[in-house]
Amino acid sequence: MHRIYCIGRNYAAHAREMGSDPTREPPFFFQKPADAVQVVMPGTVADHPYPTLTSNYHYEVELVAAIGVGGRDIPVDQALTHVFGYAVGLDMTRRDLQRAMGDIKKPWEIGKAFDRSAPIGPLHPVSRVGHLAAGAITLAVDGEVKQSSTLDQMTWKVAEQIANLSQAFALLPGDLIFTGTPENVGPVVPGDLITAHVDGLPDLSLRITDRV
Repeated sequence: MHRIYCIGRNYAAHAREMGSDPTREPPFFFQKPADAVQVVMPGTVADHPYPTLTSNYHYEVELVAAIGVGGRDIPVDQALTHVFGYAVGLDMTRRDLQRAMGDIKKPWEIGKAFDRSAPIGPLHPVSRVGHLAAGAITLAVDGEVKQSSTLDQMTWKVAEQIANLSQAFALLPGDLIFTGTPENVGPVVPGDLITAHVDGLPDLSLRITDRV
């Protein structure tokens, strides 16, 4: 694993719920440290401690694309050849800290880039699952569906994200791209069970536990 890139507000309805206009906003990205990853194996329920400093802890389900072949200035029509595989991921967010920093126009890394803020299932190679572009993406809390959309609702498709990122960074094998979350992000508390789903991949399950 090398770097973790995350695109912001990449589903129109989520962009609107976060207060922006999806028809006018170019893509933007932020990063999480590689050690923010919490690997969750299929068929297990991983303990996920409620983090410090927050009282408004949010889930965001995402398709994750893993780079297998690096490059710079990658054309959109060649971008998918650089993908090794896909996984289900969660961009966990200390929303109160993110918003507080945004309100004073300061970097909101503290709300996004903390320990275990990037739970992810195992990578599934393109050779096995193909390119995931149109299936369902959902998240449930204690069995109640909270987020529900389809991958074709992304404003910027995976290939476009790769092309855009490669203009700013040399992409390398092992880079992960969290490709955006649908609308209806929301809070969880200790005891909640999160089930994240993307068609074609095994579910990812977390139990929120007390702070450590």
